[in-house]
Amino acid sequence: MGLAELFPRILGQDVPVEFRAYDGSRAGRLGSDLALEVRSPLALSHLARSPGELGLARAYVTGHLEVRGDMYEALAALPSLALEDLPPKLRLELAAKLAGYRFWWPVRPPEIEERPRGLRHSKSRDKSSVSYHYDVSNRFYEWVLGPSMTYTCAVFPERSSTLEEAQFTKHDLVARKLGLSEGMRLLDVGCGWGGMVVHAAERYGVRALGVTLSRQQAQWAQKVIAERGLADLAEVRHLDYRDVPEGEFDAISSIGLAEHVGEGQLPGYFRLLRDKLRPGGRLLNHCITRPDGTYAAKAGKFISRYVFPDGELEGPGDLVSMMNDNGFEVRHEENLREHYALTLAGWCRNLEEHWDEAVEEVGRARARVWRLYMAACRLGFELNNIQLHQLLGVKLDGADAHMPLRPAWRI
Repeated sequence: MGLAELFPRILGQDVPVEFRAYDGSRAGRLGSDLALEVRSPLALSHLARSPGELGLARAYVTGHLEVRGDMYEALAALPSLALEDLPPKLRLELAAKLAGYRFWWPVRPPEIEERPRGLRHSKSRDKSSVSYHYDVSNRFYEWVLGPSMTYTCAVFPERSSTLEEAQFTKHDLVARKLGLSEGMRLLDVGCGWGGMVVHAAERYGVRALGVTLSRQQAQWAQKVIAERGLADLAEVRHLDYRDVPEGEFDAISSIGLAEHVGEGQLPGYFRLLRDKLRPGGRLLNHCITRPDGTYAAKAGKFISRYVFPDGELEGPGDLVSMMNDNGFEVRHEENLREHYALTLAGWCRNLEEHWDEAVEEVGRARARVWRLYMAACRLGFELNNIQLHQLLGVKLDGADAHMPLRPAWRI
């Protein structure tokens, strides 16, 4: 029995994937457009050193494990299976078979693997973690994100809508939920490349301040603001949201920041944002969540080491409670997980269309990380393993919420 023939024993005989191995063996659905290929014994070494998702990721990122065909389709075709799910007899049989392969060779994790140092969610460590993911290359992000340069879940009016139309719709939905109008002051925390700041200033005449821990994002955003003639209304600073000196904002948008804050710091995060608002001011918190509160907050090892170091996700109920207990009356909630799956599908297409350029710009290993993580996240949203929630809260003016009797922002 060749190495490739082990995979159908583990994953099932009906998986529509061809399995190939460096020993020349082939198994599974021969001739399939989808193939999983073990290209060297070092793939097994990574798995032996770190069984599970981290070992698989290391083997793929380094190129010792290859996926032929569409990554999303391959992940969707492969069942989720842990070693402990296998019957004991099969486990022993597989262990005996694998003992004949030289997978004990010493192997190091890929150089791009991140292991943050210092106190978790301290300002210095948060800055380092954000820089690891976002200060990669603005050009790379332009290729992946498209003209909107917006790296958060879009809102699709129709399934046929373009990614750019959907990102415009998302920004406008946030603006209308916040009740923005000319002359108001908006703080956008974790503002990315300034998409919400520019939208609020350009479309609503709002004086908008955005802050980000990514220097490259801030530089890119300030350039766009100047080019569009919005410098009198809009500004993006390279700054921690905790260090914003101004207060008395009419509205705050937080689009994709809460995932980086940390479960233990979220009560303080909501209190700080509350204190930045005038009475009657609104907060729109838009973030990825767990499906419910039974899941651990910390991300898996692949996401933690290669994508979002120190990222943590809470259940929507936990977020509602923390928001409500720390100065906000929660007025509206919306789950947009299907929209994030569509958003990720667009980003995946963009990456594949610019694959050669992306590899040249950021390196093959990092490009492979992106190919794997975005396809996996798309599948995660489709399977309801993760969700995306928008929560709208208001800092009461006495007992007055200054809210309409019925929502006026439906799309």
